[in-house]
Amino acid sequence: MENELFFKGKFGIERETLRVDKDLRLSQTPHPFTDTANITRDFCENQIELITSVCSSVQETISELEKLDRTVRDTLDKSGEIIWMYSNPPHIASEDDIPVANFTGRHSEKRRYREQLEKRYGKRLMLFSGIHFNFSFDDGYLHTLYKGDDFSAWRDSFYLRLYKQVSFHSWLPLLLTAASPIYDRSLDEDGAAGAVLGKYSSVRSSERGYWNSFVPILRFGSLADFVESVKEYVDNGSLFSASELYLPVRLKPKGVNHIDNFAGGVSHIELRMFDLNPTEDLGIDANDLEFAHLLIMYLSCQPDLDFTPERQVQAVKNHQNAALYNLDGVTIDGVPILEKASEILDSMEEFFRSNTDAVGIIRYEKDKLKNRLCERIKVCG
Repeated sequence: MENELFFKGKFGIERETLRVDKDLRLSQTPHPFTDTANITRDFCENQIELITSVCSSVQETISELEKLDRTVRDTLDKSGEIIWMYSNPPHIASEDDIPVANFTGRHSEKRRYREQLEKRYGKRLMLFSGIHFNFSFDDGYLHTLYKGDDFSAWRDSFYLRLYKQVSFHSWLPLLLTAASPIYDRSLDEDGAAGAVLGKYSSVRSSERGYWNSFVPILRFGSLADFVESVKEYVDNGSLFSASELYLPVRLKPKGVNHIDNFAGGVSHIELRMFDLNPTEDLGIDANDLEFAHLLIMYLSCQPDLDFTPERQVQAVKNHQNAALYNLDGVTIDGVPILEKASEILDSMEEFFRSNTDAVGIIRYEKDKLKNRLCERIKVCG
């Protein structure tokens, strides 16, 4: 905490949304933007993905997202379209409403990959939209922790340790930011209509959301070992590519997210569990991103975690359970989930006690947790 470099790093946001027409139906017009590094598509043609440049703070990242958002809204306004600012999709007449992103030319392989995903998962799953938060520590800070000769190998092992901790605690930011309990009945059945308040606070993070048909078990002895454990799933056909590793947390290489690019080492860690927040113009509360940064910092200072296959399976189960609307009976390590969250937030507040801004962010999250506790016991004192 005394190291001023500890708070520095590289930040980025990816935001997925859908385009809808004046009737709030999925737009059937072609993607209105030339794909760039900052404005593109993900799975379908009527989806827009905004990708900020690498920034030096959460606030700088939010400012860039705001500029990209304004560009998109101004363009869509001219054609009578708007952005659908919910993680759950609007009414779907049929899967014909969901055209696969029409990547062409040198990007044609992207379309073929998405057609493979369509066959394996169906199109509806691919409409869920959210926020991905990307972060890496300042290398100057990491150099202060390591004095040996092979910094690159040590840095990779640092991110592997961090990945294990963040994966095991991925349920916590989900618990604090889930924002999609209501969905359209057409998500379940063609032609059906009407709002449904289901049993999930976040459908996309729940058991019916973005997951592989199995829990990928990864290895962490070294970066090479980690990469090889992913490649084995690709080689045996369980995954089409590393991009199909549907877990709430990812390690990313520099450049394109291709497994071979890890030869250059780990670039950053990606947290993928944030719902679009419909109460925020940009779909995300900056305080929640600041908290995600603090959580990463906090977990980076915890002891190494023995992330056994059993714990990897449990981490997925914990994450899915945290997406339930009713948390009665949900536990983490045998402790009721809301109490466990409170314990971690208390520990984080103590860890950051000398930093007023950090304490303020943690208390902001504590207030949200207090509301969930009050709702559970029906008493607010």
